[in-house]
Formats: sequence, structure tokens, C-alpha cells
Amino acid sequence: MALPLKYNISNVLIRWRATLSTILGIALVVAVYIMVNALAVGLEKNSANTGDPRNLMIVRKGSTAESSSQITLEQYRLIQYLPGVSQENKRPLATADVLILINLPRITLDGEANVLVRGVGPMAAPLRPQVQITQGRWFTPGKREVIVAENLAQRFANMKIGDSFKTAGNNLKVVGWFTGNRSAFDSEIWMDADDARSIFDREFYSSVVVRVDSTNRAAEITSRLEGDKRLPLQATPETEYYKTQTGTAKPIRWMGKFLAVAMSIGAIFSAMNTMYASVGARTREVGTLRVLGFRRRTVLLSFIIEGAFLSFLGGLLGCLLAFYVNGKTTGTMNFQSFSEVVFEFRITPELLLNGLIFAIVVGVLGSLLPALRAARLPVISSLKSV
Repeated sequence: MALPLKYNISNVLIRWRATLSTILGIALVVAVYIMVNALAVGLEKNSANTGDPRNLMIVRKGSTAESSSQITLEQYRLIQYLPGVSQENKRPLATADVLILINLPRITLDGEANVLVRGVGPMAAPLRPQVQITQGRWFTPGKREVIVAENLAQRFANMKIGDSFKTAGNNLKVVGWFTGNRSAFDSEIWMDADDARSIFDREFYSSVVVRVDSTNRAAEITSRLEGDKRLPLQATPETEYYKTQTGTAKPIRWMGKFLAVAMSIGAIFSAMNTMYASVGARTREVGTLRVLGFRRRTVLLSFIIEGAFLSFLGGLLGCLLAFYVNGKTTGTMNFQSFSEVVFEFRITPELLLNGLIFAIVVGVLGSLLPALRAARLPVISSLKSV
């Protein structure tokens, strides 16, 4: 004979103070668990949303990132005219980028951070349609002008349109803000590639991006680069390249798991205390249930269900608390480029479901020992208790 769920719900409501304490404790654990993992999800989606599937990213063979790659001007000229590279107005759809790391003061003036400057060619705009000017205008080559990602501009000083900032002994003028539409470009400053090479004294480019006619052509270009000794380069679909640049998310995920384990131990003990107190207050009640014919395993299951129910309520509240940060912009260090990376907290349905499952598991584990104690109470002793 099973105990009705109404019995457990009534007990939860009658002992509302202990119930509220347990729910809030588990809610805070779940909220922290979801928010930390939302950081990692935001970083991963930020990288996965970067690039165009029609583009090939070309870097030096063996390079793990653009920042450690070098491509010569001669190699760039050869790449532009490889068979299969698309053209627009009789010009190859190709851009050679230069990546520079500079140090800038934060808008709060309480410190500095590294920022990534990307020097791009004239064909960068059609190759990266994700990047769109939101305010101001595109930079003019040769005039030491830059455009800044809107999210980045709100985190660093002297980034308003019309402002100038000094780096490498030169003043660079901000003439526009752009959005990368939730991509890795939202963490960058863009300027003309030749200006960047001149200002920062760089002989090489960091990478080349080309638009290809078709998937078959992409395979041909990849094979050509691997077989040409003049071009010790490797080509990867641009979207795939950026998907692999998610190393920063890994330590955050590990931190999330560590915090989840540490805080769940506290939550389990909190739930255990609540359930032990509940068992102590309901000793006669348990004895009465046993006299009425309810088996030990029924009593055991009833207390576990009650603990899981409390944790489920705590999980729901934790999901609501965590959802407040969804879409909020934040920043951290990119361990691939050692620069500031700006991204959004991204709370997905899968993450919310994991949070609820996590809460229920904590509740079941926290209820198990008190439930065993309740099930093993001697009937006569239970009925005699005051």
C-alpha cells in the first residue's frame, strides 16, 4: 500500500520554516551551478557562431591559432589567385589579417587589459557579413582609423566615436562601432591591415581568409596548400576553425564542476538536517503509519519523495534566479590569445534541465539516511514518544 502524495505535500506546508530554508539553500546552489556553466556555454557559442561556412581560414602549418601564425606577402599573393577562390568585381574575395595584442585602460580606470586588434583587408566586409556597423562609419585606410566592437567599447576608456587612444607611439581614432552578432569579433578592434603592419612593425600577416566557389574547390585548395612547398600552410573551414578555439571554456567548466561538488555537499547536509528534524518531529506519526499497515519500504520511499520534492522546488527557484543573467554581457581572459574576450551568459534549456536534475539528486541523497532512520523506527517506541 502506497502513501498518497498529499501526505508529503501537507507535511511540507505544515513545516514551512524548515521547508523554506531547504528550498533557498538548494536554490542558491543550483543558481551558482547554472550561472557558472552559462559562462562556458556563452564562450562556446561565441566561437561556434563565428565565421562563414563558405570561407577557408589559412594559417601556417602547425599553428594552433592565428596569433602564432605567419604568412608572407608573397604567399598571400599566391593564395589570392588559386583556382576556386571566388571573385567580386574581378577582385579575389580574400583578406590577409594581422593580429596585434595591445594594452588598454578599462573604462572604470581601475586597471588595464589586453585587447585584440585585427588588421583587415578591403574585402573583409563581404567575407565577414556578421560584422555590421551600428554607429559611425567604416575606417579609411591610411588614416590611422579604427572601428571598435560595441560590447568592447563599453568596457574600455577612450572608445567613444571621435575619441583617440595611443598605442605603439601612434594615435588611433575611433570612427565607428560595430556588432559581431554574438561572435568572437565582438571582442576585437578592426583597422586597415597595412596600417597595422606599419604601426606595429610587422612584416608578416597572421592569417588569410578566402571565399571558395564550392565544397569541391575547398578540398582542392586544401590539397594544393599541403602539396606546395612554397606554401607551408594549412586550410580549415572558417567555422570549424573558430569552433576549436574554445580552450577558455574548459577551465570555466572545470570550475563549475568543482563548485557544484563543493556546494552540493553543503546542500546535501542542509537537506539531511531538515529531513532528520522532520523525522524527529513525526516519530509518532511514523509509528501510526506502521500500525495502519504501511510497510517500511513505503515509509522509506515517502520520505525520499518528500526530499526530492523539496529539492525540485529549490531547483525551480534556482533556475529563475539564474535566468536573470541570461544575455548579460561579461568578459574574461582568452587563454588562446591572452586578450579580453567579451561574451554573453547563455542559459539553454539543456542547462536548466541539468540544474533541475542536479537539485533532485541532491535532495534524494540528502533524504536517504533520514528516510532509512524513519523506516527502521520500532513501532512501539514510536507510538510512546511525545
